[in-house]
Amino acid sequence: MKSIHLASPSRRRAALLGLSCLLAGCAAVGPDYQPPKTDLPPAWSPAAAVDVPAAAVDVPAAPPDADWWRRFDDALLTSLVERALAANTDVRIARARLRAARAAGAQAEAALWPSVGAYGSATRSSNGGQDAVSSYGLGFDAAWEIDLFGGLRRGVEAADADAQASAATLASTQVSLAAEVARDYVLLRAYQSRIAITQANLDNQSQTLQIAQWRAQAGLVGQTDVEQARANREQTRAQLPQLQDAATQTINALAVLLNVAPGALAPELHDPAAIPSAAAQPLAGIPADLLRRRPDIVAAERGLAAATARIGVAEAARYPSLNLAGTLGLQGAVLSALTGGGAATQLVAASLAAPIFDAGRLRQQVEIRSAEQEQALAAYEAALTGALRDVEDARAALANGAVRADALAQAVQAARNAALLAGFRYRSGLVDFQTVLDTERSVRTLEDSQASTQADNVIAMIQLYKALGGGWSADAADTTP
Repeated sequence: MKSIHLASPSRRRAALLGLSCLLAGCAAVGPDYQPPKTDLPPAWSPAAAVDVPAAAVDVPAAPPDADWWRRFDDALLTSLVERALAANTDVRIARARLRAARAAGAQAEAALWPSVGAYGSATRSSNGGQDAVSSYGLGFDAAWEIDLFGGLRRGVEAADADAQASAATLASTQVSLAAEVARDYVLLRAYQSRIAITQANLDNQSQTLQIAQWRAQAGLVGQTDVEQARANREQTRAQLPQLQDAATQTINALAVLLNVAPGALAPELHDPAAIPSAAAQPLAGIPADLLRRRPDIVAAERGLAAATARIGVAEAARYPSLNLAGTLGLQGAVLSALTGGGAATQLVAASLAAPIFDAGRLRQQVEIRSAEQEQALAAYEAALTGALRDVEDARAALANGAVRADALAQAVQAARNAALLAGFRYRSGLVDFQTVLDTERSVRTLEDSQASTQADNVIAMIQLYKALGGGWSADAADTTP
């Protein structure tokens, strides 16, 4: 390392002029970031395209409402989602990470500017029997790393991209949380509905058992009918604890999402309510819309941008670095000299350093950053294909669920009619008891399936909202650090 001391103002000005000319001709080393090219299909799969008119298949649809959960017209669901967004620990962690990332961006930008500090000194020394000598100093010093090859600028690029990725990650966490709360709430209402259905079937089967007992006492049937009726009823009753346990676990899961103690939500969720439903599902638009709607895709893309910029940071470390330093102050033998009359001191120094031999360490650092960029690109592609699958799965589930729901509605009505007729015919002695048992089991199974399918269809709509980005949009979001 070589130091150059410039004593006169003219020499300093000449050096600064030469430095400015040098900087004007130096571009940042490393690759300039280019958004990755995507090979997206022009439209969604026709097999599931039940929500987009054929004429609008290539027209971007408006993003879903940011507070899409209000479409289910359930005040308690809305309250749970909003409370979770305010208190959930994952959201708080993501928000704190965003703060740290933005602070890191500001810190990286500050490195482009000179740093200035103040100093003061006082010394007193003596040599042998001579009188002690005092020396006092007061002044300012400055240091500036000249960004010759753009390493600091690339660092700012990387930090800015990291902050934007953190902002998108926070949004992704919020979108996922809202969907998870809504899903668990729908599951809870489905369990409660299935408990009510099971209890109603249990009551009907108790009546059937009573009828079998009366007929056995009258000598019209054997004890076998009674035991079969009792077994059928007890089999149904055995399902209640399992459903009740599932409902309790779901309430506890909601409590964790809201960051409250398990059981704290039991009082307000204990009473059964209908499974919520929305009047209409969101339009999916075209696959390319996901590039600005899905926060996880935006986070992955910004991560790729940061990884690309860090290649430039590593590459710049292989080139010479230039640092400027300066000092301006007063120095004297007495303290009063610092207020005037003291000797003025000034120093400007420039140091140039360049790596000569490091056994390939800096070159391998560039290789590491290049490999990290490849990882970031693969992560971006995975996020994109995963998002496409999420939308396709949700739309297919909605399309197929609607068909299943219609078929089950007709099957439940037919099973109820068959059970009613079988009961009448059994009491008249026209059919055996096995017919009654079979029809009652059919009613129980189909009604349970109907409630589960209703919940599955609502959850599929929730998943579609989530898959489309949950109302978030990179066009309107604040992703700047």
